[in-house]
Amino acid sequence: MSLTISIDAMGGDHGPKVVIPAAISALKTHPNVTLILVGDKDVIQSHLQQYDAEDNDRLIIHHASQTVAMDESPALALRGKKDSSMRVSINLVKDGTAAACVSAGNTGALMATARFVLKTLPGIERPAIVSALPTIKGHTYVLDLGANIDSSAEHLVQFAVMGAVLAELVDGKKNPTVGLLNIGEEEIKGNERVKEAARLLRETDLNYHGFVEGDGLYAGEVDVLVCDGFVGNVALKASEGVIHMIRHFLRQSFGRNIFTKIAGFIASPVLKHFRDELDPRAYNGANFIGLQGIVIKSHGGTDEVGFANAINIAIIEAEHDVPKNISKHLEALLEGHTG
Repeated sequence: MSLTISIDAMGGDHGPKVVIPAAISALKTHPNVTLILVGDKDVIQSHLQQYDAEDNDRLIIHHASQTVAMDESPALALRGKKDSSMRVSINLVKDGTAAACVSAGNTGALMATARFVLKTLPGIERPAIVSALPTIKGHTYVLDLGANIDSSAEHLVQFAVMGAVLAELVDGKKNPTVGLLNIGEEEIKGNERVKEAARLLRETDLNYHGFVEGDGLYAGEVDVLVCDGFVGNVALKASEGVIHMIRHFLRQSFGRNIFTKIAGFIASPVLKHFRDELDPRAYNGANFIGLQGIVIKSHGGTDEVGFANAINIAIIEAEHDVPKNISKHLEALLEGHTG
């Protein structure tokens, strides 16, 4: 099965300097994939030449004359940047040229543009940002991670449906468990919106686990964890901060003197495994789920390893045709709720 993925080559903090080597790396592991590099043709061509990849027929340049800045207003980007590398990449998904697109660009502009161009799936009022986060049991899909800061109980139910379908399609999990992120596991805990979402979820055919506290996320208590975008984004950024803090203290502790340095050298295989397990690059790439097309958001400051992983996620979701399958399963999964 051959696939074509469009890449916003100009987005992110580093643009082509990261995107081009990441694209070349992704092609090495996916011989059935063609990548369309969208952006300034001359700039992209010069970067390809640095890697002797200008003649690779699986790397296609699609010129776009504009770029969306990382701090640009989403509304201005949507109205005034119709030939931006971001917009053109999404257009290629809309017209069927590409099966998915990947961008490390401005999150707000990417979401606004993707929603305007691709529209939401029938039955989905708002798209959500979903990503797999590491747990002691593997990983958990968490949504919403920042697209919606005022989600209703009904929106949370829709997020649960989409997350459950994603876990079933990509991970092959039959009847994946779904939980609601809350300040306690007891039914009396939480605000009225979360309590109402719990009531609605109990009426669906989803495998609803119940409330999950923050520490339950990394314990891997559920396959899918649902929350409002404000809560999800704070939880995500706090988690990233804890990882950086742990790494800082480990480096500091092992570097105190000659004896701790020797201990660090002896423990280096264990420390490397620990670092790899919690490497955010391995989980880089969040899906704007709920759209009539696949859009993957890479962290703006990631390196080529992280961006290559975002491309890999786009390929996996395109192979499983996630939007089509969400649409196909949505009515059945929500039958209990709407009935």
